[in-house]
Amino acid sequence: MKQYLTTFLLLCLALAGCDSLDQEPEATVTGSAVFSSERGLELYANSFYDVLPTANDIVRGDAMADYAARTQVPDFLLPGAFSARQSSGWDWRPLRNINYFIANNNNPAVAPAVRNHYLGLARFFRAWFYFDKVKRFGDVPWIGKPQSVDDPTLYNARDPRTLVMDSVLADLNFAIQNITTTADNSRSLVTKQTAAAFKSRVCLFEGTFRKYQTGYGLTGSANQWLTEAATAAEQVMTTGGFSLNAAGGTDRAYRQVFTSQAPVGSEVILAAVSDPALSVYNDANWWWTSATYGSRVSLIRTFVNTYLNIDGTPFTSKDGYETLPFAQEVKGRDKRLQQTIRMGDYRRTNGNTTEAAPPVFSYTYTGYQPIKLTLDDTYYDGGTRNINSLPIIRYAEVLLNYAEAKAELGTFTNADWVKTIGALRQRAGITGGLTAKPTVADAYLQTNYFPGISDPALLEIRRERGIELVLEGFRFADIIRWRRGPLMEMTWNGFYVPSLNQPLDLNEDGKNDVAFYQNTAPTPAAGVTYVNVSPTLNGRANPQQLKNGTSGELTWLTNVPRKWDDKFYLYPIPEADRLINPKLGQNPGWE
Repeated sequence: MKQYLTTFLLLCLALAGCDSLDQEPEATVTGSAVFSSERGLELYANSFYDVLPTANDIVRGDAMADYAARTQVPDFLLPGAFSARQSSGWDWRPLRNINYFIANNNNPAVAPAVRNHYLGLARFFRAWFYFDKVKRFGDVPWIGKPQSVDDPTLYNARDPRTLVMDSVLADLNFAIQNITTTADNSRSLVTKQTAAAFKSRVCLFEGTFRKYQTGYGLTGSANQWLTEAATAAEQVMTTGGFSLNAAGGTDRAYRQVFTSQAPVGSEVILAAVSDPALSVYNDANWWWTSATYGSRVSLIRTFVNTYLNIDGTPFTSKDGYETLPFAQEVKGRDKRLQQTIRMGDYRRTNGNTTEAAPPVFSYTYTGYQPIKLTLDDTYYDGGTRNINSLPIIRYAEVLLNYAEAKAELGTFTNADWVKTIGALRQRAGITGGLTAKPTVADAYLQTNYFPGISDPALLEIRRERGIELVLEGFRFADIIRWRRGPLMEMTWNGFYVPSLNQPLDLNEDGKNDVAFYQNTAPTPAAGVTYVNVSPTLNGRANPQQLKNGTSGELTWLTNVPRKWDDKFYLYPIPEADRLINPKLGQNPGWE
């Protein structure tokens, strides 16, 4: 952090930028002091890390996802509520900083290998910057040099997606070849393996986007990108020295990756590191436990149903699964479920006491209340206090990228299954189906999620990706690249309620926790939260109801329309930027 502050002060003197391509940059002054030594290059390169997501970005990363019920429907999905006026993300300041470095890192006083190492870092971050832009907007201007005040390219039109993504791939290949750092125990610095892991993410996205988003006419190049994804992932798998965290056993190893103060070095490749000594915290507990601060995101039942039984069979193959009460449906499942939501014997610490902590209906709308990113001590609930470091890239994602790319290419083998999906499920305590890929397509997944997919292995890989990476910020991008936008209209449903006025013991500790009623609340019982599920409330439709009126799944906000439109696969170019530069044009449907 001290180095970062020094970097910031240096760069304030050396260069300046502006918010968007449409605003003129200020003139820069010489940076010879920075570029004439390795120490200067190192200090400058520290500024690139602003491109990465913060821990708080990760905390909120899946606030808009098909499996996330929340307080309000996002404006993006609310008919008529979102337009180019509300759009954002057209910020080009990090790119100016990176390009200035690339253009000026040519001082012969520094050894070529050293210069190339830092060029590799710069190009890695430029690739990260542009990948985010392409995911959001599609075609964007490719700017490969610093721009002067009177540079006419400030007002150029956007460049084709193919040109930009080819340039991103070239940047990543250069980074992998030239970054000399192969390991970083802090997991806060970019290494050669970080670049390869990120390349697997980028190429998987682009390959599947081109395969399923057929309107762009790019399907012919999809396999090239998928091959690049598999190759990059395999490089990390064979030379990176990473493994799935196993500390704590199947009951704790998965969640430990997200609750540990120091990044779990066996699995985490790059992290947003918290450090109390430097007052670097995040607000995960505040956002995920407060009734007012965050979005009160809870998982929906349709998604929770995808968690397998502990023996590896589908939960949805069990007779009567639709009407199992909460305490019963969560038993005997993939052990990632108990490390993702409040259930069973989950407990929290409050001062000197440890107490049972079932789902709390002052927070959750569905009963499936997340704990994956939070700490169990209530001390952390009241502000930006969290000390857990959160992964930005981890080995489990690399395994999933490899498996999906190989399956899409049609080259996924039983051996591939064992070292990817089998390994992830074994870590989760699952005992069956670990040694060979499936041969029968899961009907529940096809019906509810992927009707166009018939390959049994690919269906299971997508199931596994959803479960393993849940709430880490991948889901909406996955929906985009798979062209499964209609999933965003999925009903926000919760656990099954057998009848009204019947208190439920959600964690089987002998104490009732919640009851659902209509009209007049029953006589209160100690420790029970009463939830009104009347069809109307204060003359308006009640957002919290039961599917069958007096029984059935909880539902939330079914009275508020969510409508997917295919134009949502890309965000609109912000209106203010188009007014300054009309050559930017607009994405289809947002005109």
